[in-house]
Amino acid sequence: MIITSKSVAEKQGIYKKPEKTVVVKPEKKKKKVVEKVELITAEIPPKKELKNRLSTDENSGDFIINTSNTSYLVEQLINAASENLGARYRSGGSNPEGFDCSGLMFFTFRKFDIVLPRSSNEMSNLGTVLNPNEIRKGDLIFFKTNGRKIINHVGMVVEVIDDEIKFIHSATSKGVIISSTKEPYYKRTFTQVNRVYSSF
Repeated sequence: MIITSKSVAEKQGIYKKPEKTVVVKPEKKKKKVVEKVELITAEIPPKKELKNRLSTDENSGDFIINTSNTSYLVEQLINAASENLGARYRSGGSNPEGFDCSGLMFFTFRKFDIVLPRSSNEMSNLGTVLNPNEIRKGDLIFFKTNGRKIINHVGMVVEVIDDEIKFIHSATSKGVIISSTKEPYYKRTFTQVNRVYSSF
């Protein structure tokens, strides 16, 4: 299933509109990025608190991912990426005026002081390659499309249901959307999933 907007995502139950808009601003710390990630994700907040979690961007949309058993950082990453649903595809683009696939991931992680390489192939060398039963929200999913021999497409996992993975990415034909590995094209070109930070 392809999801091209926040309203469609809400109807599919992946996102929900919170009762109130709350902007969470993390404290600025002078620690290394890895230490910052570990501090943020040390405790998973109770499920009842998740409905008020939004991106740190004060101008962000009012839709949030409907999650449980997901770390705070992962929620924020998925929220930040989903704010760009509907943005157009642009080769070399890494801002809301237009994204390519790796540009969307680069822009999203950069909001949380996590600097990724700029290409999907370089991103595929980060972290740990996961077995199918280890895949979770927030992991990066990689593909070899158009008959390529090297990884050339990346997205972020937003949902795992049995053997189906839903992921947000910037597609050349439709821009930023949510797609599924059940779709023949992505099922055929799927290559691997990586966890960039062990604290996820």
